[in-house]
Amino acid sequence: MALPHLRPLDTVSDPGADEQAPRPAPARRQRILHVFRAPVGGLFRHVLDVARLQIAAGHEVGVFCDASTGGERAAAVLAELAPRLALGLTRVPMRRNPHPLDLSAIAGLYRLAGRIRPTVLHGHGSKGGLFARIAVMPRGLADPVRAYTPHGGSFNYRPGTPLHRVYMAAEAALTRRTDIFLFESEYIAGRYRTYVGETDRLVRIVHNGIDASEFAPIQRAPDPFDLVYIGELRDAKGVPVLFDALARLRNAFGRRLTLLVVGSGPDEATLKARADSLGLGAAIRFEPPQPIRAALCRGRVMVVPSFAESLPYVVLEAAAAAQPLVATTVGGIPEIFGPAAGALVPPRDVEALALAVLRKLDQPEEACRDEAAGLSAFIRARFSMQRMADGVLAGYAAAHEQRGDIQPVPGAPAPSR
Repeated sequence: MALPHLRPLDTVSDPGADEQAPRPAPARRQRILHVFRAPVGGLFRHVLDVARLQIAAGHEVGVFCDASTGGERAAAVLAELAPRLALGLTRVPMRRNPHPLDLSAIAGLYRLAGRIRPTVLHGHGSKGGLFARIAVMPRGLADPVRAYTPHGGSFNYRPGTPLHRVYMAAEAALTRRTDIFLFESEYIAGRYRTYVGETDRLVRIVHNGIDASEFAPIQRAPDPFDLVYIGELRDAKGVPVLFDALARLRNAFGRRLTLLVVGSGPDEATLKARADSLGLGAAIRFEPPQPIRAALCRGRVMVVPSFAESLPYVVLEAAAAAQPLVATTVGGIPEIFGPAAGALVPPRDVEALALAVLRKLDQPEEACRDEAAGLSAFIRARFSMQRMADGVLAGYAAAHEQRGDIQPVPGAPAPSR
């Protein structure tokens, strides 16, 4: 999908490139503070991957995020990363929606920025994007590049609703405080253009990327479930439609399929009650979040019934591992499937989802294996973690150049704190 724009739109993830493509020249050293709210899900993974590769490339990195979400798992991951964060790990209370606590978080970011003097403030998600762009620097300090990666966020609200109008107006106002948009999918870039408008800011699409190790084949567990769902337990993920499709297959086709549901979220109790009301209580097992490969190996087919997505890591990871997939044609999922996007099903369509699940389960083994291998090869060529990190750094450099900033050369002493 080509997007009209006022300045060149650089698509960093080149579908024709491979892992042996020439690497860009070493970037000038940056002092990068990643700002986001919840240390959970794909957004958190993206920040961790980018931060680790930026550190490995010689840049100084810090993290500013919420202190009240993520639980023990996030705390352990952040504790492991913290010794490598030259600009530190700062966690303060944040809320998902606008809240008076936002003022306290912004004040904390102001104080932190005054101490660490970042050259880049990179906001992720709606709340991180707000904080990174609205925060001012103390008097006398150079203003950092303000980068923004939405990860869906406010762009996934249903158009025409009051909240969508409010958030799009806020995005338009914050554009003036943005040096570069680093959209993670063409889909979200298109939503920006449609609902916010054209921009004279720098725009790049830097697809999420995964590591070469994630292409290792899945070793199927004995006696697997027919289907597996991995993700948040909330309405926008389409899990009720998946349950309705299972009931449809049972009642109309006599197929008593089993489903493993791995995840947590605000609608967990409601979903369990819905499964029972449909007579599926014995066919569905709920388990808490766990490493994706441990869950994938326990299901023959993974189902992604989402109503809205950006560029979901769970789909990238499953496709890379050659896991058979049934997914909806929403957000950036068609970008992940590429030439195979015709197999995707419309969201909220119980009948279409049920038939797609049936086709995939009944597909001859060799054909299923070949389709999965073809999608895995497409992912390998297009969605590299290193290319993602290089694209982000190239975006920062372009923004500095656009502003005429003079930056220290690699290895030069960092500004004092």
